[in-house]
Amino acid sequence: MDMAEKKTDGMSSRNDLPDASDLVIAAQDVSRGSSTAADMPPGDIEILRESDSTINSQQREYEYTDDDDGRYEEPHRSTGFWDPRMKTIRKEVVFLWARTLILLTIFIIGVLSLYWAVLFHISTNIRNLTVLVVDFDGQVAPYEGVTPLVGPAVTAAVQQMLDGSGTQRTLGFAPTPPDQFDYDPIAVRQAVYDFHCYAAVIVNANATALLQQAVATGNASYDPTGAVQFILLSARQETTYYNYITPQLDALTRLFAAQFGPSWTQSVMSNTSLSRDTLALAPAAVNPGVTPLTIDLRPFGPATATPSVTIGLIYLIIVAFFSFGFFLPIHMKFVIPAGHPSLHFWQLIVWRLVATITTYFFVSLAYSLVSLAFQIPFSNPPASPTDVAFNPTAYGRASFVVYWMVNFAGMNALGIACENMAMLIGQPWTAAWLIFWVITNVSTAFYSVDLAPGFFRWGYAWPLHHIVSASRQILFDLHSEIGLNFGVLFAWAAVNVTLFPFFCYLARWKMERESRTAQRGAESYSVYDAAAEGQKKSVAKEKGALPPVRKRGFMRGV
Repeated sequence: MDMAEKKTDGMSSRNDLPDASDLVIAAQDVSRGSSTAADMPPGDIEILRESDSTINSQQREYEYTDDDDGRYEEPHRSTGFWDPRMKTIRKEVVFLWARTLILLTIFIIGVLSLYWAVLFHISTNIRNLTVLVVDFDGQVAPYEGVTPLVGPAVTAAVQQMLDGSGTQRTLGFAPTPPDQFDYDPIAVRQAVYDFHCYAAVIVNANATALLQQAVATGNASYDPTGAVQFILLSARQETTYYNYITPQLDALTRLFAAQFGPSWTQSVMSNTSLSRDTLALAPAAVNPGVTPLTIDLRPFGPATATPSVTIGLIYLIIVAFFSFGFFLPIHMKFVIPAGHPSLHFWQLIVWRLVATITTYFFVSLAYSLVSLAFQIPFSNPPASPTDVAFNPTAYGRASFVVYWMVNFAGMNALGIACENMAMLIGQPWTAAWLIFWVITNVSTAFYSVDLAPGFFRWGYAWPLHHIVSASRQILFDLHSEIGLNFGVLFAWAAVNVTLFPFFCYLARWKMERESRTAQRGAESYSVYDAAAEGQKKSVAKEKGALPPVRKRGFMRGV
């Protein structure tokens, strides 16, 4: 074949599909020893020139065209925002952005309002914080014959606070006859401990008798704090006690002292039968005479217990939520063939459930160990419900194990619900679900539902409310509702475990539908070839048509 024929063949091939292969050949020849065009054979010089002109013409041909195959569209060419060719996509992006913004705005207003609303009616609902007022003064043997002075004064001060509740909301003071407690002040303490009320005001049966005896005999050992007692249980809900109950009891103390103190001192000093020398021996009996004593059956402490029953539990929700994102890619390796066949889907569901619950078992242990590491007492013995006790625990040395099991049951109740919702709504709305789940749980667990509007009564059924309740009972030896707490948490876990397989199949259906939609414009679709150990193979289809739906039995492979 002569040089002219070579040239003709070369031109024919370049007309079929422009390329620079001749240029590459010429360049290779130059690199082998021809440093200039003069050193090259005449035929190769001609090929080089024609190849160069071909490349230049191709550069001119790479202009934007509307060809369906896009063969001559220049890659990686960008354009301006207002380019006419961007009109369609610009409208689509702006529409999607505006729609998402509106949805987020509605979501923020709707969901975050729940957190604000839980405290919205505090001033009105503060009366739901019941405080029993029980006057035993002069009503129990051997003091029936004494004309009571202290008891009526306390009751009058309470009534004055209730009468002024129109301008300043007061606690739910409830004067109660002593016969409801069988004339036993200890029974009133038990009522506070058993959550029948938030606090109690007790006027002891000998309040007036001991006061009168002290001024009559000059009893120097008289204690003015022994007549009236305020019974609290602050570990039940310390923020409620510190913010609402204690301030009003302090106000009651000041009102009582302002009314009873001057009148009692005046009556004593005007009584000519009392010797001044005798009165000088008992100054506390003269003034103030009576000072209410606050008795907190279960003080809240230590300070490191705060995260264990409040803000730290938010992280229990977050950890349970993010375990889905951490472990799902690992689980999916079973169904993505890579030199191995795909696992039966129902067995994948079983594996995910077992792995998730096992994960919660160990993660809840790690969470519980943090409280133990910061020396929250977990081994103190229980105490009498009517005595003051600092840091008792409900189960002694077994308290930590029970605390761990509460967190474990709580993670199942909170976490499996997150798994189901993540499969139901998908990204990016799982973040919105997390915000909703945290706010609804926190607003009904960290604050007293008794102070919230009636709408929030559903909070009694929410998981975190029972985790907080059980944790407080364990850490502070409070009135036990541990059976109810575990029952609610197990019910949440059981419902979500039952729904879990259905959400798994729903997630797979959504994923396959998205995959089929994405392959609509292709001329083939990919499937896993079971005969080839799960390797992918391409199957031809008509362009624009959806790939066929994969048909499988619900429990195929059993």
